[in-house]
Amino acid sequence: MDFYSRKNLWKFFLFLFAILIGVITLLYTESFLKDLRNEELKKVNLWANAMAKVQQATENTDLTLVTEILRNNTTIPVIITNDRDSIIVTRNIELPKTKQDQFLRNRLEEMKDGGSFIEADFQQNQPYIVYYEDSTILTKLRIYPIVLLVVISLFILIAYFAFSGARKAEQNQVWNGLAKETAHQIGTPLSSLMGWLELLKMQEIDPSIPMEMEKDIKRLETITNRFSKIGSQPALKETDLVFATKMAVDYLRNRSPKKIEVNCDLPREPLYTFLNKPLFEWVIENLIRNAIDAIEGPGTIRVSMEVKDAKWLQIDVQDSGKGISAAKLKTVFRPGFSTKKRGWGLGLSLAKRIIEQYHQGKIFVASSSLNEGTTFRILLPKLP
Repeated sequence: MDFYSRKNLWKFFLFLFAILIGVITLLYTESFLKDLRNEELKKVNLWANAMAKVQQATENTDLTLVTEILRNNTTIPVIITNDRDSIIVTRNIELPKTKQDQFLRNRLEEMKDGGSFIEADFQQNQPYIVYYEDSTILTKLRIYPIVLLVVISLFILIAYFAFSGARKAEQNQVWNGLAKETAHQIGTPLSSLMGWLELLKMQEIDPSIPMEMEKDIKRLETITNRFSKIGSQPALKETDLVFATKMAVDYLRNRSPKKIEVNCDLPREPLYTFLNKPLFEWVIENLIRNAIDAIEGPGTIRVSMEVKDAKWLQIDVQDSGKGISAAKLKTVFRPGFSTKKRGWGLGLSLAKRIIEQYHQGKIFVASSSLNEGTTFRILLPKLP
């Protein structure tokens, strides 16, 4: 199991753990609320009995305790009706300034729908019905776990994105520093190679040898320039995409294994887009190198280009290699992904950054089949 698979597995377990906490919290809260409802029912019964005691009281009856019971009900909304459904008494119901009778009738219907009521005889054996609702405290407690879970979820999301952003920024600083240091280190032997090349030119040797060496030294200069500019926004210029692609393919065609055929199917007419030519050429070279590594034995690599529509130019790099499994297609552009024993697995990650962040384009795996090959596709904005 690779790093990203383990990471996704941990995310899955954390997600299940969060759901488990939420379910336990809701179940515990519901059990707690059930106990509170039973306590409120007892209070309503006590309040109804106190009301009946007041109705049946004589001049000598001590109503001190009864009055205290009635006064202490400050949270449970109550409506008392007679057997003809006429409202007799209300408690803890805030009335509007107008249309109070209609408001109370509507509220009574809501209480009936809720099904919370008790029957009592207040005076002369006349039946009365006491309708009641959950108290304001109980209502607040009902939504409390939901609010708590939402707040915790928001906090986790904010913390995740904050730490993820900080980690990515730190990673970018490390890679940028490594790239600039690499460019600096390459500069010294590169200058020495240029001096030795000039000495070779003065010797009586095959002129094609120093010519090819000069191409490689220029390529090293280009690579050094690319590394030195990583971390800064590259300049984009209006460039013929056909010519830039051809230059990158031609360079690697002459340096590819003889058993691998590199074909180039490009339009004859120029197609223009805003491009940083050295960085784009590096992307094409990287895709071709990956294709070469994916081919075990003789094979072919085909680089093609076409106008996809009025908005996009499409470049395909297709190989006849071993392909990529469906399980790995989502991770091919992540840092560290590699099917080779050597290498850091940064090529495709940097290619994605160059195409999508710098050139506002798209790069993705268009198709891949095991033992049949893979097609990487690049889309770049087309100039009108």
